[in-house]
Amino acid sequence: MATADRLSLRLCSSYHWVIRAQRPRKNRKPMLDTVPFLLQSGFPSIRRGRLQAVQVNLGYRCNQSCLHCHVAAGPKRSEQMQPETIEQVLEFVHRQGVATLDLTGGAPELNPNFRDLVMRARRFGVHVMDRCNLTILEEPGYEDLADFLAAQQVEVVASLPCYLEENVDAQRGKGVFEKSIRALRRLNGLGYGDRQSGLGLSLVYNPPGPSLPPSQPELEADYRKHLGERYGIAFTRLLCIANMPIQRFGSTLLSKGQLAGYLDLLRTAHQEENLEAVMCRSLVSIDWRGYLFDCDFNQMLGIGLGGDRGTNLRHISSVLQEELSGRAIGVAGHCFGCTAGQGSGCGGALG
Repeated sequence: MATADRLSLRLCSSYHWVIRAQRPRKNRKPMLDTVPFLLQSGFPSIRRGRLQAVQVNLGYRCNQSCLHCHVAAGPKRSEQMQPETIEQVLEFVHRQGVATLDLTGGAPELNPNFRDLVMRARRFGVHVMDRCNLTILEEPGYEDLADFLAAQQVEVVASLPCYLEENVDAQRGKGVFEKSIRALRRLNGLGYGDRQSGLGLSLVYNPPGPSLPPSQPELEADYRKHLGERYGIAFTRLLCIANMPIQRFGSTLLSKGQLAGYLDLLRTAHQEENLEAVMCRSLVSIDWRGYLFDCDFNQMLGIGLGGDRGTNLRHISSVLQEELSGRAIGVAGHCFGCTAGQGSGCGGALG
């Protein structure tokens, strides 16, 4: 077995222990807040460049409830972006000349205005990305979703944290892996993953616990080999994204006494050269209410654009034509997760 195969197999196999150890229980304690441990971080000051992408959280409702989810999404969440806010998002994208609209959640497709937003953005000539959990494609009422995404030429960014069935099911629920494979085959049948079709299909990997992601190119080769040979699945690229010490994952680390060690790991692995490529330099994140943040992770911590907090958060309605480049970016200890090792962001490794 090749070195990359042994490495990724070991990493995937360790999912089983980590996730089972953290599986939700009845009457479990509320999530612990990691923010006080992150604010005094010593992370370098950085500023915005030209705005190229807008990431929009359409709501926290999801048909799954995954333990690694930094949004703490789930079926019982009710928050969702309203039509008037979506109108403001479209106006902001148009006025700012944004090239990419990145839709996330929860399961963004559960927002009743998802399809209208996609179609109108595509009419502007904007590239649209859908961060899809794959199982949504089999939910009642969403059977035609894959066809819609293909017709609109939407890039699909799909979470598949391992290529082994038992480990994906242990993390995300029984039967999720099988549903995900069916969804990937359906997307492949529509042209997704075929470089000649122009329909991008990215898979997302997160490490199993408090460790840095392995080499993205090596792990991608292993995913291609295993998924291709066993299931006939093709995809465009693999994105390795570091786990952030916030929300469910951060709370678990804190309850196990592992938060300090993980933060130290991220700081020690910090690479100065990754600062030039971090996603917050060219992206802005908008929550379901319409408030702006420097990234999706800051959104979950309540750290607004430029580090504003509380009542000082900026709403999209106040910055429709405002120049954002050159502004300071709000930073904290979790930001080392984006600069550690090969670097990390919503687009995978930076290096």
